[in-house]
Amino acid sequence: MALIKEEDKQLLQSEFNKYLRDDVDLVVFTSENEDCRYCKEVVQICDELSETSEKISVKRFVFEKDNDECKKYGVTKYPAVAVTKHGETSGRIKYYGIPSGYEFGSVIEDIKMVSTNEAKISAKAMEIISRIDKPVSIKVFVTTSCPYCPRAVGTAHKFALANSNISGEMIEAGEFSNDANEFGVSSVPHIVINGDVQFVGARSDEEFAQFIMEAYNHSTQA
Repeated sequence: MALIKEEDKQLLQSEFNKYLRDDVDLVVFTSENEDCRYCKEVVQICDELSETSEKISVKRFVFEKDNDECKKYGVTKYPAVAVTKHGETSGRIKYYGIPSGYEFGSVIEDIKMVSTNEAKISAKAMEIISRIDKPVSIKVFVTTSCPYCPRAVGTAHKFALANSNISGEMIEAGEFSNDANEFGVSSVPHIVINGDVQFVGARSDEEFAQFIMEAYNHSTQA
């Protein structure tokens, strides 16, 4: 059974025909282990998205077997999806867990953003993140039923597109409860930057960028 409704596929075809410019890869990492609850669904979602535009391709890897690819894309768990420009091996824009519910919209926006290489960022926030010259990792813990989470995911991902030193990961808190417990996640979106600076809730570009700079300053002083 299809996971994307036919009428939604038609809307996506129209949307992608209008906005997509460069080819995009959805790089999927799954596992052969039975503990991967949503591996099949993640692959199916990506396959169905690829059917809506010839500019979208799916690459599939197995977490336990494709160690080199895991390293290239910075993948540490499964299921995972990296959204990249075709042929690039960048894992800066990633999803850990099934990108369904409200997060399905995040994937659509990321596909358009990566294809056009255009991230809508306020001038002040851009000025702040342009000063980041060392790796910064952003984890955004979400649930797929959270209506406020896509904004936080989108901000992390557009910052990652704008600065190659920044990576942004969506992590579905229910699927990765150990990770969520490690950082004391009790409500979402819960954002963790460099494992150090944390905040809860969707913020403006400028506020989010200030938290990134705080984490960056901590790392440079360590």
